[in-house]
Amino acid sequence: DGRLTFFPGNETVDLPSINFMKRYGTVFLNAYTNSPICCPSRAAMWSGLFTHLTESWNNFKGLDPDYVTWMDLMEKHGYHTQKFGKLDYTSGHHSVSNRVEAWTRDVHFLLRQEGRPMVNLTGDRKRVRVMEADWRNTDKAVNWIKEEAVNLTQPFVLYLGLNLPHPYPSPYAGENFGSSTFLTSPYWLEKVNFEAIKIPKWSSLSEMHPVDYYSSYTKNCTGEFTKEEVRNIRAFYYAMCAETDAMLGEITSALGHTGLLGKTVVIFTADHGELAMEHRQFYKMSMYEGSSHVPLLVMGPGIKEQQEIPNVVSLVDIYPTMLDIARIPVPRNLSGYSLIPHLREKTESEVSPQGPRPSWVLSEFHGCNVNSSVYMLRTGKWKYIAYSDGFSVLPQLFDLTADPDELTNVAIKFPGIVHSLDKILRSIVNYPKVSASVQEYNKRQFISWKQSLGQNYSSVIANLRWHQDWLKEQKKYENAIDRWL
Repeated sequence: DGRLTFFPGNETVDLPSINFMKRYGTVFLNAYTNSPICCPSRAAMWSGLFTHLTESWNNFKGLDPDYVTWMDLMEKHGYHTQKFGKLDYTSGHHSVSNRVEAWTRDVHFLLRQEGRPMVNLTGDRKRVRVMEADWRNTDKAVNWIKEEAVNLTQPFVLYLGLNLPHPYPSPYAGENFGSSTFLTSPYWLEKVNFEAIKIPKWSSLSEMHPVDYYSSYTKNCTGEFTKEEVRNIRAFYYAMCAETDAMLGEITSALGHTGLLGKTVVIFTADHGELAMEHRQFYKMSMYEGSSHVPLLVMGPGIKEQQEIPNVVSLVDIYPTMLDIARIPVPRNLSGYSLIPHLREKTESEVSPQGPRPSWVLSEFHGCNVNSSVYMLRTGKWKYIAYSDGFSVLPQLFDLTADPDELTNVAIKFPGIVHSLDKILRSIVNYPKVSASVQEYNKRQFISWKQSLGQNYSSVIANLRWHQDWLKEQKKYENAIDRWL
């Protein structure tokens, strides 16, 4: 959650490596994902293109494997390149369950897709390495810096992708069930300031926006939660962020020990945030701040220290920024703009070949847990969220200055603002047309999957993450799918 990198969010948990980057670099106060889910977000970051252009509609439909990323271009221009850890930009390798849930989101039924969010404390005060796979990848990156990077005669670019602070799979609900367990050890939980944890306000279920209600239901969050449960989920999430921060610290320490820190640009960001029970949801797949607002910090030679940038930016800006750092010509067809003018205070005469940066950012979502395509435009104090074809589902408008917790939809109160923001949105993306093409894609994919199983499809579905709900009224749900098809 990007809000943890600056005040007041940073009061809740100790993140010394983030603070180090802020002391010696620049933090972006309003950085957003272009799609609040792993694979489509990473597809945007690696391609520099918006989601409707990559057509990365869900967690296993990303870029073509031979797509030319910014790292590929840097390699062509003489950089030594190295990747460790989670990539997830061609496909998220997610389960059949994930796919079927994404494809059938237009079906008129409600089925729980995730395990109820819960916490799990493991080990004792000495247990530092909870997410062992991430630590292994961090160790690989550290060793590579100490043994390889330090001896290179050419410049290098190193990418380390972490899974944390992602919730863990919940074993209690079957192997195909969702990642709804927030897991940490006492060592990391002690880094959290429990007094500073805000318990989010919830609307009643009957007052929720219909798409929010669908999300809350499919994420198994419509039941009763005590204040203590909510506080714990949030605390454990922050503790997982503290463990992530320590991995960042290992990288900056390795660069320091090898004498490379002073001549290396370091960028820290994320594919999406975590709602951690805000708006009666956990996980991502939402345009609310907890899910769509990401961290973005940059430090290195020539980059301003202790700078906070309020302008809106997004992950598609990484592509042109990387090329700009490497002095490689930036292609003109990109959705993003280089961040270098912000980072280095370039003069206006050095504005990018695409022209000046727009005053808005775009995020969109087409995957599971949300029963409509969603489009978010953030500009100034406004966040405008449009759904589907723009008519069948009412839009949302939030004034983030007056209402940072996004509790009051003021779309009806400000029809003029809605009209002008919708006009800007339509000038960027023909969103009714994109929504329709996603609906067609979902139906096509589901039909071909169903045909591959013959008459057996319902019994396969009965073993997916839906099984607990599906088996209660199997015929009803089969009929709903038939009507949709």
